[in-house]
Amino acid sequence: MTQVLLVAVRFHEGRYHGTGDWPPAPARLFQALMAGAARGAVVPPDIQEALDWLERLPPPVIAAPRNFPGQAYTGFVPNNDLDAELGKTSDMGKATAAIRVGKSIRPILFDAGSPILYCWPIGDSDARAAALLKAADGLYQLGRGIDTAWAEAAVVDADDAEKRLAGHGGTVHRPLTGGGMGRDLLCPRSGSRASLTERFEGMRKRFRTGGTNRKPMRVFVQPPKALLAKVAYDALPHRLIFDLRKADNAFASWPLSAVAALVEAVRDKAADRLCRAAPELEDDVERYLIGRGATDADKAARVHIAPIPSIGHEHADMAVRRVAVYAPQACPLRVDDLAWAFAQVFWADEDGVIERELRRADDDRMAGRFDRRGKQWQSVTPLALPMARRRRIDPSRQADKPKAGAERVDEEARAARAVRQALRHAGIRTPAAKVRAQREPFDRHGERAEVFASGARFPKEALWHVDIAFAEPVAGPLLLGNGRYLGLGLMRPSDPARGVAAFVITDGLVGGAAPAAVAQAARRAMMARVQNSLAQGEKLPPYVSGHAEDGGPAGGSVHRHVAVIADLLRRRILYIAPNQLQRRGVSWRDIRADHRRMACALEGMDILRAGKAGRLALAPLPIDMENDPLFAPSRVWESVTEYDVTRHRRRLGDEEALRADITAELERCGWPLPPPDAIGVLAARRGPRGGLSGRLRLTFAAAQAGPLLIGRTAHKGGGLFAHCEASGEN
Repeated sequence: MTQVLLVAVRFHEGRYHGTGDWPPAPARLFQALMAGAARGAVVPPDIQEALDWLERLPPPVIAAPRNFPGQAYTGFVPNNDLDAELGKTSDMGKATAAIRVGKSIRPILFDAGSPILYCWPIGDSDARAAALLKAADGLYQLGRGIDTAWAEAAVVDADDAEKRLAGHGGTVHRPLTGGGMGRDLLCPRSGSRASLTERFEGMRKRFRTGGTNRKPMRVFVQPPKALLAKVAYDALPHRLIFDLRKADNAFASWPLSAVAALVEAVRDKAADRLCRAAPELEDDVERYLIGRGATDADKAARVHIAPIPSIGHEHADMAVRRVAVYAPQACPLRVDDLAWAFAQVFWADEDGVIERELRRADDDRMAGRFDRRGKQWQSVTPLALPMARRRRIDPSRQADKPKAGAERVDEEARAARAVRQALRHAGIRTPAAKVRAQREPFDRHGERAEVFASGARFPKEALWHVDIAFAEPVAGPLLLGNGRYLGLGLMRPSDPARGVAAFVITDGLVGGAAPAAVAQAARRAMMARVQNSLAQGEKLPPYVSGHAEDGGPAGGSVHRHVAVIADLLRRRILYIAPNQLQRRGVSWRDIRADHRRMACALEGMDILRAGKAGRLALAPLPIDMENDPLFAPSRVWESVTEYDVTRHRRRLGDEEALRADITAELERCGWPLPPPDAIGVLAARRGPRGGLSGRLRLTFAAAQAGPLLIGRTAHKGGGLFAHCEASGEN
């Protein structure tokens, strides 16, 4: 059974003075364990070995007591220049006064009786964990010097650890796979213990003698920084899923356009049940469930009720058959109380016969479609944006005052600005790279924005459907706009560029750079970042390396590894999954885990050293699949980079060999074959060893969606095609 190293830290006082993190970061605990175990300047060898083992474990789950900020005050303390001042005067008082500075301090207050739990998964029980239990006994502070604390550690089963977390009563913070929304906390990583030792030695030798014999001087040397890693943490809300059922247990559907009425009815019925059963909770129910009297400070603790329409297939009717209740961990209402109250919600006829009711769901897969991570999000129910109202036109006088195109463009631009403001209000810090607002739905069975105004308190002119492309993946659920507590502004991830990770080159590209060199550098960077994310000794997956387990190239007619493209004409680098390049033989389900691992490793890559091509500054780039010249449908496709033949056909001329080879490649990838006279050879070239390459123009009978990347060097940036009108030299 999986074991967990559980460290419980308790403070002597319910105050924490550390700055920049709450809960206290795992790196702080790591340093505190090391300092507590030290004997003078030496850490015992068995503790060193245990800490080296701990830094290689995955980041821990943290449970912290609920907290609130204390009163801020200013403390005047000497800074670190006392040694320099003592060189000017022998009076300690004057030296101290000369370097006294004010520091603003605002402690975090919490219940001292509630510990902070750190849970590291360790797999099977390890002998090195015993040394960490001994090190925990020596912990004496966590945070600043005045934050005295002590720790208790134990190795427990994973189930017991989850029970401790569930019964803690505070907020549980879990590391997010792949970053995104969340709070960055410093965590130990491979080499942290050694770097802390070097920093400690450097702090002891900060002042050294320099200069000459005639003019000696003391030189300050900055100690080396500790090697730590930033990990995104988030306290995920509790999610309760309910089915909308009839008396015979069949699903009861609710029209999508009436979600505001549904959410309002469910909310009020559940609140009534809670207040009747526990009158002492009435104030909390009013503030955190209904929202009456809630302030801006209460938003992070309010309960969200989200209608869950049926999606996932082009023929899904998008009727609401489920309701999700999201209770933030900061909400004072207990989750089991909320679960009981919502399970009592029902609708009855005049005779008291129940027509429909909410029942706890056994299957949460439909709700899980809205909780995924993605860069592209589209609204299912429109956002209420009162600051971006459209001009209302009287239906009986539409011909008198029609809207010009410029007016509509201006209205949609104001709506896009209002969406960015709504993102800030919802606490989403990831920047939106592109926002599109419209009245029409994005789904086949969706409803126009103005239809949702019936039964809601928002005018139809303030309702907008929106499409948002984020710079980095964002985790759901997303409910945006002023109607997010009434079921409006429900978003779903809709990544048309699934399987594509793209970066724009913002600076540093040298003119005349070779696409193959940039693609090779981008591929090396990808492998290095993925390798750093793996456990010690774990090999790169063939999806990333392009090599089989025996080290040889991953062969076969179907390619199952990622392709790297340097599209220098548009100053960008793309990592494309093989299912995007081949229309048969590779399914997204088979490669999804490997691609997501790779995409997570690439997040945060902002510099690429590409040799002679330059030191490239990168930024995440969303892909517009409908209009991008590499992805949007087109009949005519033309070479962007050289196409290298996969096999030599020496009996054919150069142009005939190129046509024959590209025909075989198109057939392998599942593309339709253009007529022989529709394959135009623009250029053919023989290399120094007889290798054949060239540039071509392909004309298909019907428009085909890209990307088109074929040939022997396809996974190194060669054989790239684009729309004929958008092609050009790199």
